[in-house]
Amino acid sequence: MRFSVIVIAAISLLTSCKGKKDGNQFEVKGTIANNTARMIYLEEVPMIPQNGVIRDSAELGKDGKFKLKTSLAEARVYNLRLDQNEYPIAAIINDVSSINLDARFSKENSQFVESYEVKGSPVSQQLKEFMTGFNSRLQTIFPLARRADSLMKQNAPDSLYVPLNAEGMRISGEMKTFTKTTIQGSKNPALSIMILGYYQSMAGNKGFGLQPLSNDEVTGIVNELAVAFPTHQGVASVKAILEKEVADSPNLIGMSAPEISLPDPSGNTIKLSSFQGKYVLVDFWASWCGPCRMENPNVVSAYNKYKNKNFTILGVSLDRPGQKEAWLKAIMDDKLTWPQVSDLSFWNTPVVAAYGFNGIPFNVLVDPQGKIIAQSLRGAALEAKLAELLK
Repeated sequence: MRFSVIVIAAISLLTSCKGKKDGNQFEVKGTIANNTARMIYLEEVPMIPQNGVIRDSAELGKDGKFKLKTSLAEARVYNLRLDQNEYPIAAIINDVSSINLDARFSKENSQFVESYEVKGSPVSQQLKEFMTGFNSRLQTIFPLARRADSLMKQNAPDSLYVPLNAEGMRISGEMKTFTKTTIQGSKNPALSIMILGYYQSMAGNKGFGLQPLSNDEVTGIVNELAVAFPTHQGVASVKAILEKEVADSPNLIGMSAPEISLPDPSGNTIKLSSFQGKYVLVDFWASWCGPCRMENPNVVSAYNKYKNKNFTILGVSLDRPGQKEAWLKAIMDDKLTWPQVSDLSFWNTPVVAAYGFNGIPFNVLVDPQGKIIAQSLRGAALEAKLAELLK
């Protein structure tokens, strides 16, 4: 399950749809300092992946003042954007009917806001505090992860990069706890979904070394929100899509693992059954699959930790015909040292039909008797399951 619906990204301004209507109004006003932008936009950010909608726009006054309005709706996230900027000034939430936001840019950089102050909206202030706390920690963990990755690529001794990884994992754990605690303390569904999506999108970037929330954790959060806010249409939409992804995903646990018989890079046929007697993670991936490549460091970590404890991995690539070099390069670049197989048939490889999955990365854990005992183990969930089995 990919749970892509909760990844909230910056959405470009491709269309404009004015949202001024009669009735209760949501108003945002304030001042923009040290920026030469002409227009400011109020963009509604949907909870499911689709283009953002511009609800209002205004020309900035000579003194930088602005006022934007739209109809007051259920709890939603809005971005404030300037005409020439790729990134939003700030994200706010409509927990009140009127918000004041003053933003200041550096005179040297007109793309990124230097600071902003939000008044009148406790939930928007909560969002700002989360983003500030989260990103300050991110600035600490990123150089650690980058340095450790560089040392690993140089084949440096474990003693040099293992302490860096350990410190990065400690900070990563703190950030995950900080995120979950903030979500649990939130009383606003738009705030909860925004934080959940932001964390998962950051965790999807392998350069940060964060531990993604597991599928069960994400589902639990969304289900709790659906119970707490039964009439919120945005939460209901997210829940419905998650349920569809769950329904569409194969449930292979308890089944005997279908045989896999495919060539390795040298052309030798490798069979899954040849590993019987060991725990085997069958890892379906491809060199072209971004999420797979982001997940690979987690798989490498688990393999290195448990490879001497009756555990191995069989990598099964869905690379395209004629893309053998790309496949081999990805194996080398990502340091995948376990057996790898592929018939280079893309989605037409018979293993797709045999295992019934419709998205990668996907994996199954097979026990020594050849039975599937777990599936979709990603991030920290993989090491947690192996730690339970391979004590």
